[in-house]
Amino acid sequence: MDLRNEQVFLDYIKAAIENDKLQLPTIPEVALKVRQAINKDNASDAEIAKTISSDPALSARLLQIANSPLYRARQKIDNLQAAITRMGHNTIRSLVMNLAMKQVFKPTSLLLESRFHDIWQHSLNVAAVSRALALRARPLDPDQAMLAGLVHQIGKLPILALAEKFSELLEDDAVLESHLENLHTQIGKIIMETWGLPDSLSRAAWEYRDFERGGNPAPDYVDLVQVAYLESVMGTKAAPDVDLSGVPAFTKLGLDPEIEVLEIEGVAAEVEEAQQLFA
Repeated sequence: MDLRNEQVFLDYIKAAIENDKLQLPTIPEVALKVRQAINKDNASDAEIAKTISSDPALSARLLQIANSPLYRARQKIDNLQAAITRMGHNTIRSLVMNLAMKQVFKPTSLLLESRFHDIWQHSLNVAAVSRALALRARPLDPDQAMLAGLVHQIGKLPILALAEKFSELLEDDAVLESHLENLHTQIGKIIMETWGLPDSLSRAAWEYRDFERGGNPAPDYVDLVQVAYLESVMGTKAAPDVDLSGVPAFTKLGLDPEIEVLEIEGVAAEVEEAQQLFA
């Protein structure tokens, strides 16, 4: 069995998933509990606050974000229940998920630490730009856009976890990089199907590299992530061979591909703030 062959490796990883021999990334427990609490009929702000407070670090970060310039709080919020009341259940659900996502990118071993870290940093950068773009593309939700950015390369994680078991892959950077780039969207789709996130958001994990996708003239979360991704890799060796002027996502978002997103007034500051808060 030659796992350096992409199709052989893809078939192997799919079989490993189906036979429970390879664990897929899962929604962090605290985010899952918060989602379940919010999805309950008549869930009170106090109940949701109690669920979140089981994780003191998460609670502190949530309050920090609620009081940050990103959410333009007029008065300081000093308790979770007040934050939930002001921001609303949907925003809190998205924020908790976004804050918990870093747990998903923890490496399974020190051997993979640098690769996991690089994927997380890239995803965080794309997510922050996606969020900033969503603020200018209403009614798209900035927090949902952030989550779409955070999961867009999640399919790379199982590939790395499986590759760790085979020295011929770990020792051949060219082959491993090829597998990561060419197969992660297919694995990402499998992961998203198990998570049960809204389809409009989760599609970012397997459609963001379809640079010819058009569809509805109104922009969606995939468009946001696609533009943010292209902006992040252009000029690097990871840049795809694509003519930006022919990518429909730019037109749908009313953007000139010749102008960098970070040059748009206010975007750079918003991106930096989001990167710092969610890092």
